[in-house]
Amino acid sequence: MSPRVKSKRTAEEIRGEKESLYADIEAGKLTLGQATRRMRKIVGMTQTEYAEKVLKIYPRVLMEIERDRGNPTLETLQKIAAPFGLVVRFAGKKEH
Repeated sequence: MSPRVKSKRTAEEIRGEKESLYADIEAGKLTLGQATRRMRKIVGMTQTEYAEKVLKIYPRVLMEIERDRGNPTLETLQKIAAPFGLVVRFAGKKEH
């Protein structure tokens, strides 16, 4: 089995991925875990890299959050949101 090769993405492609992420978050289409995983994938890091270098949390905590099994503190939620310019807030339920 060969190792995965990361393809180099353009700044425009990354910007498009971020815009899509923001739209899906605003529309309520993603769980916390799905949104967190997409953020990590956009920056092209492993769970360990992203947890330790960007979020400054334990990789196990990130793994649980991405699986929608974690119970993150407000501080951890703020750490997850910050790199993408997001904030933790209450929001009303969307009618579908």
